[in-house]
Amino acid sequence: MFVHRTLPRALTAAALALALAGCGSATHSTAPSPAATHPGLATTSVAAATRATSPALAKGASAWVSVAVARLWQSPTSPWPVDAPALRAPVRFRAWLGAMSLSQRRALDLRSDTEALMGDRVRVVRLLPHWAKVVVPSQPSQKDPRGYPGWVPRRQLTATAPASTPTVATVVARTAWLRADDSAAQRLTEISFGTDLPVVARAGDYVRVTVPGGEVRRLATSVVSLHAPGQPALAPGRTALTTTAKSFLGLSYLWGGLSGFGIDCSGLTWLDYRVHGIRIPRDALPQSRSGQVVTTRLPGDLLFYASGGLVHHVSMYLGDGLMIHAPHTGDVVRIASFAAPPLRSQYAGARRYLG
Repeated sequence: MFVHRTLPRALTAAALALALAGCGSATHSTAPSPAATHPGLATTSVAAATRATSPALAKGASAWVSVAVARLWQSPTSPWPVDAPALRAPVRFRAWLGAMSLSQRRALDLRSDTEALMGDRVRVVRLLPHWAKVVVPSQPSQKDPRGYPGWVPRRQLTATAPASTPTVATVVARTAWLRADDSAAQRLTEISFGTDLPVVARAGDYVRVTVPGGEVRRLATSVVSLHAPGQPALAPGRTALTTTAKSFLGLSYLWGGLSGFGIDCSGLTWLDYRVHGIRIPRDALPQSRSGQVVTTRLPGDLLFYASGGLVHHVSMYLGDGLMIHAPHTGDVVRIASFAAPPLRSQYAGARRYLG
């Protein structure tokens, strides 16, 4: 069930529309910013956590995410002290998730709206000493025609282009470990489902891949799909889409989440479609305005829900009257009946992206 909250007075109608376009309940936290109760604390923490810079980054040029998952923040002052692990390089993503309280998770909708995965290309549109404003071309957005916008610590980006190889490894397990490139293959970095990395060779039960910045690491062949650049990691199809969606069952909801560490409603559908080679908008609202309008639902179709005429949530139809979705903060990815309240009364139609 969705929990409705009183909106902060400072939240404008335009900001509300953008926030609701993401996914989850049509609610916003009233929790005060830590900066209001501990003046200067957030600024000091952010500065300390983002001290390293990458002078090679250039405005108007491409860069690549060099950490497992990079959060895109609404501004350089958006992170709170609790967010410090998410600003590091390497990022301490699980430590960040474990440190946040439920109220702090709910308040993410006022601070950060999406993520980018290791190796994802971004375009730099503005540079500050410790921060870069970027757009993510692979995430179509109503907020910017160039791609989803947001601020990323410069230390989480590299200007070094990835290697061009005839084979790409895409992670198809919820998470996987990058390992040292030696016989011991020690675990080094946990990365997410959907991460694409160039393959340079095979080594027994591993593939050798290059990570952003050029270092070579190993990934177990059992957790990746090998394919040519530009080709889908997993074949598109209705059964394939729903099988992938169900692989996220039990994963915690995370506002703006786009990875196997935590995910939101439109993140689930976007990431699923991505590995099957189908490009869709990042947020629920633009997802509801693209694709083909359908009245007869088939597995893999996206179902949308609105409040006050504004789409705020998306799920995927599984067939037999069932759908799968990431409901809201405090819940997990689950299967539910299409007819179950309260979403059934908010149903606003279906869209099809697979012919």
